[in-house]
Amino acid sequence: MITVLIVEDEPLIAEAHRAFLGRLPGFTVAASADTARDAMRAAAESAAAGNPIDLVLLDIGLPDASGIDLASALSGLRPAPDIIAITSERNLEVVRAAVANGALAYLLKPFTFAAFRDRLERYQRYREALPAGTDAASQAEVDRAIAELRSSSEKSTAPKGAAPATTDEIARIVRDNPDGLTAADAAKIVGVSRVTAWRYLERLADDGTLRRQTDYGSAGRPKIRYQWRR
Repeated sequence: MITVLIVEDEPLIAEAHRAFLGRLPGFTVAASADTARDAMRAAAESAAAGNPIDLVLLDIGLPDASGIDLASALSGLRPAPDIIAITSERNLEVVRAAVANGALAYLLKPFTFAAFRDRLERYQRYREALPAGTDAASQAEVDRAIAELRSSSEKSTAPKGAAPATTDEIARIVRDNPDGLTAADAAKIVGVSRVTAWRYLERLADDGTLRRQTDYGSAGRPKIRYQWRR
């Protein structure tokens, strides 16, 4: 079982991480922290107790310190946890800094469950290919393990006919509206047709990122409202 520390200062997103992990076999949430200080304490205490954290899902923009600095500090633990940066930060300098300080992968918010699952399953295969305490048989074995993390995942996360940028935008606006949105609402905000918005919303609902709720008005046909699955 891979033990995970969630480091995220937005409660809704932290809960999404927890819910998504709960749908993936082989992962368990050991702790959650909303500051760098609490994250470091949780990781250090777990290591001292003999139950080290395997993986940290790390937000770069924390309220008390940079996630980059936290990644560097976490690398000093023995054993050091692996890190996947999950953030809205798109600055390439920040991306390079995150990788230089130990981030194995980088997932941009907002994300769908499919994208989240893809990164976590790739990490799972990477661990299985390079188990701790053993030696690699060859360079090819190391290359194959690293390729699990680096290979493009667009084909597996973007359904045929779906633009990743539009999928992300639709997911973001629903996440930012706690009461949910109808296809007509989403179409108006994003600037696409209602049918196009409906197709993306349905894909996200089928994927498990959103949930459907039927609104029965006083007149007319019922409307489907899509809400972020917490």
